[in-house]
Amino acid sequence: MASLVLAATEIRLGPINFVATDWWIFGLKLMIILTVVPIGALVGGYALHKELGHLQHRLGPMYAGGFHGWAQTLADGLKFIYKEDIIPARADKPVFTLAPAVIFVPIVLLFLVIPVDRTWIVEDLDVGVFYLLAVGSVGVIGVLMAGWSSSNKYALIGALRSAAQLIAYELPIVLTAASVAMLAGTLSVVGIVEAQDWPFILWPPGLGLLLFMIFMVGAIAEMAIPPFDMPVAESEIITGPFTEYTGMRFIFGFFFAEMAHIVAFSGIATTLFLGGYKPIVPWPPLDVIPGIVWFMAKLVLMFFVLIWIRFTFPRLREDQLQGLAWKFLIPVSLLLILVTGAWVLYAPEAIWPR
Repeated sequence: MASLVLAATEIRLGPINFVATDWWIFGLKLMIILTVVPIGALVGGYALHKELGHLQHRLGPMYAGGFHGWAQTLADGLKFIYKEDIIPARADKPVFTLAPAVIFVPIVLLFLVIPVDRTWIVEDLDVGVFYLLAVGSVGVIGVLMAGWSSSNKYALIGALRSAAQLIAYELPIVLTAASVAMLAGTLSVVGIVEAQDWPFILWPPGLGLLLFMIFMVGAIAEMAIPPFDMPVAESEIITGPFTEYTGMRFIFGFFFAEMAHIVAFSGIATTLFLGGYKPIVPWPPLDVIPGIVWFMAKLVLMFFVLIWIRFTFPRLREDQLQGLAWKFLIPVSLLLILVTGAWVLYAPEAIWPR
């Protein structure tokens, strides 16, 4: 059991000298996360507009703020602040009000254990991978709350679709993450990054790339973005669980949550499969580049890939989505668990090369 004794650290800021406890430092890190995540969501929204514009041969935002419309997403956010906050008369008001927080807060909590550098992490838990999987599954409760409390059949249908989708695609994510933990010999996310070495997702040969692809398909489905966006299919059920939401509740329950989710899963994929904060190739001159630079470069690459997939592939039907998970991804993931176990037990070098 972890000790509850608080260590003290003396901090000097010019003429100011004070003693900070571990809880104070943890609180400071948490405040940084709470500041960075919304900013990251805004930047992600702008990047989404621009990437979509280029993919569809359009300009995208060009005027707000001047240079290439850099303030467009910020202006959209300010617009939503002034929108009227409406709660349907027949809605369950306490549940309706609380649902966006239940959706958004778990996504923020994911960032607590994602290492952007060897020492840049809020908390390096011994069961970090388990924490990521557990916290990442909480958001569906908020989606169900939003759909049920809205007293709207379209919202309820969207919420039920989200629940069915999460149940189907959480299993491949869990199984592939378990395979990664088996290869690394630890559940600590920092330990997993340290266990990896070049060529990252290509190791073990054939197995690593397949694990990465299954994880990414499951992550896209869990985030409910195209081609797995049936819970918010505009042509069928408007915006699904968020049909009755307006103003800032819509922003935090849908847009901010979606963007933060994409950034979070990009960071998780970078950590589990792309070597995290390590240089992309083992070349000594690259070691002078800070780990946070490598991590952010890989995260941006993953974000670009997710958005590219989002606007490239057509939406699946609900039966196609469920069939893909239960008939293909889950059986293959179970098989990969066995292959990973055999590799760990019998391969000459059972874990990633050190």
